[in-house]
Amino acid sequence: MPNILVTGFEPFEAARVNPSWEAARALDGREISGARIHARQLPCVLATANAALLDAMAQVEPELVLCLGLAAGRADVSVERVAINIVDARIPDNAGSQPIDEPIVPGGPAAYFSTLPIKAMVAALRAKGVPASVSQTAGTYVCNAVFYGLAHHIATQRPTVRGGFVHVPCLPEMAALLPGAPSMSLETLIYAVATMVETAMATEHDIKVEAGALH
Repeated sequence: MPNILVTGFEPFEAARVNPSWEAARALDGREISGARIHARQLPCVLATANAALLDAMAQVEPELVLCLGLAAGRADVSVERVAINIVDARIPDNAGSQPIDEPIVPGGPAAYFSTLPIKAMVAALRAKGVPASVSQTAGTYVCNAVFYGLAHHIATQRPTVRGGFVHVPCLPEMAALLPGAPSMSLETLIYAVATMVETAMATEHDIKVEAGALH
């Protein structure tokens, strides 16, 4: 049976929960589109997150990788288009590190596009009543670093694997502590991730030229 790797992050910035991990782990072991989901938690640490991702890929041997992360303040499921080769951390990570204007991969391409069918995924979510959009920025923190690390590894080591990154909103219990912040229920997030996996397994790239590196 083919394997799919879905990752989420540990909590960070004083939060007790991270919806990206809660959604990922809820799908661990589930079969979707004839493939088995394997969930792994990544540290919110810039120095080790990509190593943890590569270790998970070596264990799972996936044909598709979907990395999830929290974007507090976003109101929908944001399917990321591009990862850029820079870390410019607005806050320290969970190890207390706060790199500014540093490359993720020295000498690597300026950016990579997702190799997932991002527009098809968004269309499928909207058709099922889940707010979703294509996002043009994954930020410059750990989420973007993992997205870039994944894309670089695929481009240089595993060209048959497809992968990308998705940002998810806060859970309602998190938004309750942030007056005015948008949120999405865990049940909806789990449904959304399953829908995206199903769509990605059934769909090729939206536009072939979108896959790969930007120099």
